[in-house]
Amino acid sequence: MSATNKAARWIGEIVMVLLSLVFLYPLFLAIFNSFKSFQEVMSDVIALPHHWTFANYSYVWKFINYPRLFLNNTIITVLGLAGIVLVSSIAAYRLARTKSRLSGIVYFICIMPMLIPFQSIMLTVLKTARFLHLSDSTWGLGLLYWGFGAPLAVFIYHGFVKGIPKELDESAMIDGASGFGLFFRIIFPLLKSVTATIVIIDVMWIWNDFLLPLLMVNGSPTTKTLTLAAYTFVGQYTSDWQYAMTAMVMAVLPSIVVFMFLQKYIVKGVVAGAVKG
Repeated sequence: MSATNKAARWIGEIVMVLLSLVFLYPLFLAIFNSFKSFQEVMSDVIALPHHWTFANYSYVWKFINYPRLFLNNTIITVLGLAGIVLVSSIAAYRLARTKSRLSGIVYFICIMPMLIPFQSIMLTVLKTARFLHLSDSTWGLGLLYWGFGAPLAVFIYHGFVKGIPKELDESAMIDGASGFGLFFRIIFPLLKSVTATIVIIDVMWIWNDFLLPLLMVNGSPTTKTLTLAAYTFVGQYTSDWQYAMTAMVMAVLPSIVVFMFLQKYIVKGVVAGAVKG
């Protein structure tokens, strides 16, 4: 590698590190302020804590009933992920294997919602959810994520399935495999990399989502999520910023841990889907 290429590579890496620090700065700011008292936060929000205290974490843990809200987040996320992965993988496989104009139209309809901003349909979603008795419940919120997460999942699965040889299907059918048996025993194990990608992306989204839970379950204290609990410390007449920062750190920490351990599968799955598609 020439000296010019090495210099360009170093400059590129330095620029990427600086950009990463810019995007991570709000997270670091929230973490530092979660260890401050109210007076320290109001006097200098940027400075490091003069007196590091863990009292904020113990207070928030008890005040918002963290174990209960953690369970709510877990139920919503697991239920949403299960539906997205199951429905999207089967739909993408069927659409990829069916070569007709109708399947192309159905595929376009399935992925088209990715182009529609949620804010433009949220009132309709709220009315429909109330009509179907899905609001004010964790399982109802989890079901709603099926529809919002399926378009991207179908798009990723569809590109990957097109690269799987159809001879595998034919061999399994000759051996007597049924439709679902063929999919779950032969095809779905081959989707492991893209499934991991979809799971990680949707965990980060569903776990940390704010707007949809605000519309669906904000009225019930027993069904709130962790991100909504952080919002309760900020009001019109008073704002306990130290508790709000602490609650936000406690809310996003589980998803960050999951991302740190599994982030390598994101690039691997997306690249695999793009190459095979």
